[in-house]
Amino acid sequence: MTSRYKKILSYFIKTAIVVFAFWIIYNKLSNNENLNSFKNLLKQIPESEIILVMTTVIVLMLLNWGLEALKWRRLVSGIEKISIWRSIESVFCGLTWAVFTPNRIGEYGGRVFFLSPKRRIVGVVAMAVGNIGQMVLTNVFGAIALCIFIYKFVNIDYRLFYALVILSIMFCLFFIIFYFNIKWLNGILVSMRFTRKYKRFYGILARYQKRELLNILLFCLSRYVVFSTQYFILFYWLIPELHYLDIMMMVSILFFVQSTLPSLDLFDIGVRSVTASYFFGFITDQNIAVIACTAGIWLINIIIPAILGTYFVFKLNFFGNIQRS
Repeated sequence: MTSRYKKILSYFIKTAIVVFAFWIIYNKLSNNENLNSFKNLLKQIPESEIILVMTTVIVLMLLNWGLEALKWRRLVSGIEKISIWRSIESVFCGLTWAVFTPNRIGEYGGRVFFLSPKRRIVGVVAMAVGNIGQMVLTNVFGAIALCIFIYKFVNIDYRLFYALVILSIMFCLFFIIFYFNIKWLNGILVSMRFTRKYKRFYGILARYQKRELLNILLFCLSRYVVFSTQYFILFYWLIPELHYLDIMMMVSILFFVQSTLPSLDLFDIGVRSVTASYFFGFITDQNIAVIACTAGIWLINIIIPAILGTYFVFKLNFFGNIQRS
């Protein structure tokens, strides 16, 4: 394929991605009942208060994805040196791809195409390490929150409860030990004949030492704190009678349940709303406000970044060296 045809095909693919992303986002946002509930609630609140709170939540969104960009840059530092801005571009581009792919799998493609062609598959492995770190925290905090939830709201035999606590501790320890020994996975793959020939791609797993994994986990923890704070602000703002500890418990459970379910970002709002309605129903009867908060976070954390990321899609080059900004 000639250079000219590669450019034409590349531009066609990028245009198709952007058009498709805008089309499905528009269809999902138009006549969205959950977002309409959110807007109706805001009508009852002073405009100055709305501006202050929503600005804070949006700034936290930018901080959240900024931290993810720093984490991504750290993850690929042993593969390819990229600037902070390049890392930000790749993260937002990945969010555009993620919005219409199952379980956000498109996010991998959106990011690694900002790496040079020979390093893209290795970049997928590096990104998986970061996602595992985020999953570890989601599972650990979620398991703790579920134990507290069961203790407070579910009437079960104390022996069964103690058994659940022990299982939860084992569950948490498994994820923590596995994460800090991610190189074990490299050893397992090397030991299998049919995967051994791909060692050059997953061999990067052996490079991550515990100190480096701890630094990555701290980025994950920072992100967890940031997006937990977003939920806390909206829930405490719209349902002020809720106790702040109950909010944090329910938010951790919400993250945990969402992480275990297969989803598509565009339709994830339905999963989030049902999950939030069920668990928050134990501490409040303000179901509309719960759904509205969930819809607001979905719009700010998923849809707005995906729209911003469409600009960076046009900076990709599928067939050669990446275009430098």
